[in-house]
Amino acid sequence: MDQVGVGIIGSGFVSEIHVEAFGRVPNARVVACASPHNAATFAAKHGIPKHFPDYRAMLELPEVDVVLLALPNYLHCQACEDAAGAGKHVICEKPLCPTLDEADRMIAACRRAGVHLMYAEELCFTPKYVRAKQLCDEGALGKLYLIKQSEKHDGPHMPWFWDVTQSGGGVTLDMGCHAFEYFRWMLGKPKALSVYADMGTFVHADKTRGDDDALIIVDFEGGCRGLAEESWAKQGGMDDRIELYGSEA
Repeated sequence: MDQVGVGIIGSGFVSEIHVEAFGRVPNARVVACASPHNAATFAAKHGIPKHFPDYRAMLELPEVDVVLLALPNYLHCQACEDAAGAGKHVICEKPLCPTLDEADRMIAACRRAGVHLMYAEELCFTPKYVRAKQLCDEGALGKLYLIKQSEKHDGPHMPWFWDVTQSGGGVTLDMGCHAFEYFRWMLGKPKALSVYADMGTFVHADKTRGDDDALIIVDFEGGCRGLAEESWAKQGGMDDRIELYGSEA
């Protein structure tokens, strides 16, 4: 296959990021998009040949090889099952879905169809995080005993995130998922032995029933702990960082 045809479901903030990223990949081309809101505008802005108000029509296109799910979390499962049923590979924005039952359904649907289900976690490709892993793998820090990852800002980029019936949760589900996968990737994906979570709604109770600030500690097999610090309540811009503590540094 010389070029992979991509169909994007969604036209919001994260879809903008993905369509620009695909534009930098020579062997991928966004051939269609679908959104009930502004698919035509999104397609015109990015030079996408075809657009649809209903993603199910897009799934009928033979030139679509892989579908990117960039729509509200509560819609991920059904869209994934539909895409797999149409023989399309699936790239799913984080978080995968709101519930474990839906995660099982998504995995099962893609296995039955013989297509890939790919979870779009970017921290494992971010240069500063990749460099940190290289240093750890080379033994620069000795044996790791604590990994901290934080992502903090003043709130989500799309208004539907505030509604837990659409998002499935608050900042822990929205941004903590980055930290948890980063911990697993850094440590070689060991089992989690225990989880402690302190979550609360401190600033945005007028907007959401979800948590807007959270501290989560995960104890992993092998003796390392991960501390996720996540917030929608921080003023003054983005704080995105990692701290690594080992026996030697």
